[in-house]
Amino acid sequence: MKVNVEVDCTPEEARRFLGLPDVSRANDVYVDAIANAMKGVTSLDQLGTYAKQLAPMGEIGMNMFKQFMEQGAGAAMAGFKAGAPKKD
Repeated sequence: MKVNVEVDCTPEEARRFLGLPDVSRANDVYVDAIANAMKGVTSLDQLGTYAKQLAPMGEIGMNMFKQFMEQGAGAAMAGFKAGAPKKD
């Protein structure tokens, strides 16, 4: 048996329904801080340094995010390859 449920709501309504906190103010502050820091960037090395400093948990957070993305890409590719038709 397969059941599909479609919910039509805004992200704000979904956040409230799930009881998640409203982090829009914190997000605005974070985005402003990043935008201000990036104004003085003149090289890719400088950009990387700023990104590591501003990211949650600094360089550790960046490495964790990178690892997460690589694992997700690997899983997606494995699923893609498993579902691909076999060549004879």
